[in-house]
Amino acid sequence: MTFQRARNEEQREIRRQAIMETALAMLDEMPVAEMSLNELSRRVGLAKSNVLRYFESREAVLLELLERALETWLEEVSGELSGGVDPQLPAAERGDQVAAILARSLARHGLLCDLVGAQAGVLEHNVSVDVVVRYKRSSIASLGTMADLVRLHVPELGPGAGTVAVLTLILAGALWAQSRPSASAIAAYEADPTLALLRLDLPTTLENTLATLITGTLVRSGS
Repeated sequence: MTFQRARNEEQREIRRQAIMETALAMLDEMPVAEMSLNELSRRVGLAKSNVLRYFESREAVLLELLERALETWLEEVSGELSGGVDPQLPAAERGDQVAAILARSLARHGLLCDLVGAQAGVLEHNVSVDVVVRYKRSSIASLGTMADLVRLHVPELGPGAGTVAVLTLILAGALWAQSRPSASAIAAYEADPTLALLRLDLPTTLENTLATLITGTLVRSGS
């Protein structure tokens, strides 16, 4: 892909979207940690200095991809919750259904989990205050949407639905990394079966943890 110099806002937006789409395609091939600005520039057909006209760093690109991934997932999981939670069940059982749906859905959205896992330690570094402020505001809005979804199906959670929403994503990010062991770790598990306790399955572990979180929040709220 090659570009002529962008001379108006429409052309600049086309170029910006091309950078985002190229970055997204790269993340189909490699984890977040391996995506470099140099390779992104090469694939999009722009000099690195030109890419930096649109995004101040690799991390700024990834933060915007995280925003989009979260919005896409919320749209999808909303329908899954509507069709998968029985409103006639007691609160604790509805909470278990919510936990199972959230866990299965997030396990299918590996890019979102990978980006969330890298957010605090990687993505929020090498970016300006303005970029972080914009991302945080978007994140708060998305988490509010997620809390409303959880509360819709388990209203007994009350304000605790916000905590469930935040911790669901944090846990998904952390467990994504833990559930993808290195080749050496896999060989170690095979060599010593007693180590299997430490080999985590993302959907199962996340579901069990979220169910415990929701149950505990219900108890604390008096439901």
